[in-house]
Amino acid sequence: MSDRTLIIDSHLDLGYSAIQVNRDLTQPAANVRVHDSAGVKRSFGSCTVTFPELRKGHVGIVFGTVMSRIDPNDQWSKTGMYVQSQCHGVGMGHYAFYEAMEAEGEIRFIRNTKDLEASIDAWKNPTPNEPVGLMLAMESADPILDPDQVPMWYDLGLRMVSIQHYGTSSYAHGTGTEGGLLPRAKPLLDAFKEARIIVDMTHTTDQGFWETLDAYDGPICASHHNCRELTPGQRQLTDDMIKAIVERGGVIGAAFDAWMLDPTWDRQRPCYEQTTQATLETVVNHIDHIAQLTGNCNHSGIGTDLDGGFGQEQSPRDLNTIADLKRLPEIMSNRGYSTEDIDTVLHGNWIRFLKQCWA
Repeated sequence: MSDRTLIIDSHLDLGYSAIQVNRDLTQPAANVRVHDSAGVKRSFGSCTVTFPELRKGHVGIVFGTVMSRIDPNDQWSKTGMYVQSQCHGVGMGHYAFYEAMEAEGEIRFIRNTKDLEASIDAWKNPTPNEPVGLMLAMESADPILDPDQVPMWYDLGLRMVSIQHYGTSSYAHGTGTEGGLLPRAKPLLDAFKEARIIVDMTHTTDQGFWETLDAYDGPICASHHNCRELTPGQRQLTDDMIKAIVERGGVIGAAFDAWMLDPTWDRQRPCYEQTTQATLETVVNHIDHIAQLTGNCNHSGIGTDLDGGFGQEQSPRDLNTIADLKRLPEIMSNRGYSTEDIDTVLHGNWIRFLKQCWA
């Protein structure tokens, strides 16, 4: 298999890594690791994602997030804020970073099918410094102050939003809590439908998952989610949830955080005190599970979440940087996947999904 296969990563917190963690993403990961302070290394681990590493791995298109949430008790991630206006400010800062990266030629914004096709064409024979195509996404809708702001965010390029994250947001309960949608959620979902913004089902509670499906009949997906059948816990999707996303035409991006892959991972222990059993083969196990459940490969993708508050130490143990995603075609080929199916999972499903949403 060729290591030049285009890979789309449907969830990378690049703005967060650059601003909250204070990393220069224009440098190779090895350089960033040298520059990281001891406190950053201890809290966030070893850097795995920069623009040079994306290019090296042929990860030519990504969904880059704006990410901030209300969480006054957040003493670690630096994304938890006291009030929603702060979240808005952080989110606009992330967007401003992406604007700067586009001006420097590191990325190319993807806002519509024409932009998407231009990035796909460019990555068929990329230059050494080919801009990475970036579609703007949002993890936690707290940066959106109210539904009236949705058109403004859409004009900036926002095309996908998960309304919740960890804890309880302005709009819904999220990972680690019990409950569903809050009263402000329905008007926001209505505004998303009007703007044709995709709703990302990642970080829903079980109750919130089904309430969202009832309240919103626009396009849905799960940008970085794994299978509860293989890794127990609320953060993963049940088989019924997977089937519901598939019935709505959605795609599910396989996540690379060790605690979503390795049932023995102890989240109460520091990552540097343990070694995960998860490998890139484990990631493919989750892709396999969805394929077996649905009878085809048409609803799986890659949504690594690498450097989303964790580093190499909490990633599959045979992954050094995101450039190692280029090993996936061989792993999948050895499992019996055809070239067509590999292309479908690594980029085809997200391309089809976006084109359908933007038709």
